[in-house]
Amino acid sequence: MKREGQIKVDSENLFPIIKKWLYSDKDIFLREIVANGCDAIKKYQSLCSIGETENDGAKPRIDVILDKDAKTLTVKDNGIGMTEDEVERYITQIAFSGAQEFIEKYNDKTDAENGIIGHFGLGFYSAYMVSDTVEIDTLSYQNGAKPVHWSSDGTNTYEISDSSKTERGTEIIMHLSEDGEEFCDSYKLRNVLKKYCNFMPYEIFFTCVQDKAKEDAEKAENQKDEEEKSESRQPEEKPVNITSPLWLKAPKDCTTEEYEDFYREVFPDINPPLFWIHLNVDYPFNLKGILYFPRQTDKLQVMPGEIKLYSNQVYIADNIKEVVPEFLMLLKGVIDCPDLPLNVSRSFLQNDGEVAKISKHITKKVADKLISIFKNERSDYEGYWDDIAPFVKFGCIKDDKFYDRMKDIILYKTINGEFKTFSELPKTAGNKVYYVSSTDVQAQYIKLFKDNGLDAVILEHNIDTHYITYLEYKEKDIRFVRIDSETDEALKSDDNDKSDAADNEKIIEIFKNALSDDKIEIKAQALKTTDTPAMITIDEYQRRLNDMNKMYGNMFGAMNDKAKETLIVNTANSVIGKLTELDEEKQKLICRHIYDLAIISQRRLSAAELEAFIANSVKVMDLI
Repeated sequence: MKREGQIKVDSENLFPIIKKWLYSDKDIFLREIVANGCDAIKKYQSLCSIGETENDGAKPRIDVILDKDAKTLTVKDNGIGMTEDEVERYITQIAFSGAQEFIEKYNDKTDAENGIIGHFGLGFYSAYMVSDTVEIDTLSYQNGAKPVHWSSDGTNTYEISDSSKTERGTEIIMHLSEDGEEFCDSYKLRNVLKKYCNFMPYEIFFTCVQDKAKEDAEKAENQKDEEEKSESRQPEEKPVNITSPLWLKAPKDCTTEEYEDFYREVFPDINPPLFWIHLNVDYPFNLKGILYFPRQTDKLQVMPGEIKLYSNQVYIADNIKEVVPEFLMLLKGVIDCPDLPLNVSRSFLQNDGEVAKISKHITKKVADKLISIFKNERSDYEGYWDDIAPFVKFGCIKDDKFYDRMKDIILYKTINGEFKTFSELPKTAGNKVYYVSSTDVQAQYIKLFKDNGLDAVILEHNIDTHYITYLEYKEKDIRFVRIDSETDEALKSDDNDKSDAADNEKIIEIFKNALSDDKIEIKAQALKTTDTPAMITIDEYQRRLNDMNKMYGNMFGAMNDKAKETLIVNTANSVIGKLTELDEEKQKLICRHIYDLAIISQRRLSAAELEAFIANSVKVMDLI
């Protein structure tokens, strides 16, 4: 036998949950209360627009007032206000949305749905996250309406009575609890307003009663002898927010100066952005925003960006990877998507088809912008490349489709200062591409390449280790080799075919005897250059593996930190040619010195190595 019943919610047990768990960030309460004020103003304007009431001409505004002594925080709007019946209906029923009811009632007459923020009916109760008691003073726009006062200490009871309020709108007075006393700090409140309410559609003014009293006293003191001067000389009251953010304008109506000013307003960056993408989509979803490409101040590390997500000009969160692809978070920007609710959850975003479309669209717009600059402003694109390369390469690694769109416009800067695309890369036999990971450390190798008409690409950023591995996976017929690895193949002289194998073996034996280190592999061959007596090459695969292991905190366990080194003795060098004429003691001194010089050309010496090098150098000079 079936029975039906009604689930009962005990508000006395619900309030502790609301206070602690309604939002993960306690600061959000101010966003919710101010957003309710914006909704109240929007409702009033909507009713005026359809002739339901006559506009009284008052300029829309929201006031946030802190009284440190009384420990109260008041949010005051001049919106639609409420009657006593509406207070009973909207405030005393948790999760009943007055905004939703308003939209349903007037949806066919106004555009309120496009501007109303709240939909869940929980925003007001966020005040109890920081308050012991909350009061409401409200006066409805309706003719003959009586002002209403409501109060509750967060239990399951409330008091309602007449109010003395004379102006249309609503005041929420929060008596801050011990947990909420941090919001008695005017500096903190300004920052919270700046973060969550910076672009709300109506002007927001912040006042600290104590600060204002101090300012008024100072003004009175300064103007004691100037009472006859007009008020026009007083500084104009300024809102804390920007009611018409730049992303709301059409891209064609925005100037470079406006884009750069907006960037400085939103992000603490003294450097102007390189360029930007203005997003303006109405179909199949509503999306607006501006993405900026910042200058990378650190040429070795990928500097994190910041993308702020908004819904109807109300801040939701930063860097939500379900909406903004991870690699785009190296950019800085703002995205306003009214289709997203304020109280987004990761599980909601992960399973929402529209969110996936938004993410793909943003990625496509970024790729389209870069392709357009490459095709139409190649010189500018090359000028941007050092800054945007980490972002582009990270995007390719993370998103194969992004790589497919970008692969033909990815640039590679050569040691000769030229920019090459993938198809233009300087390749040697076996489709090897030589690269430089540090122009300082590998300067000697770069000189050898240049002197012999060879080229290599510069890949100095940390992300390049990952990128070239990814590129080798995608493009099977190419292999990247660092300039100090297998370099002997590129610099090998044609005279090697004429060299005497026995003489080469004799040179190798001389060096083995002098160095007495079985771990060092030694080869003797003629190189194209005659200036360099010897050089060291390092096994590419082992070095890369070691580098990756260090980067990820030895995730592969203990490994030999030192990749396999090979000493290439250049038989075309005159010093090497004279070694066989020296006695054994002099051979050891000269060979050791040649080996040390080869190491210096490849890396810095350790303290012990440097000490030994100096001592050996002194002995070499004694031979003169």
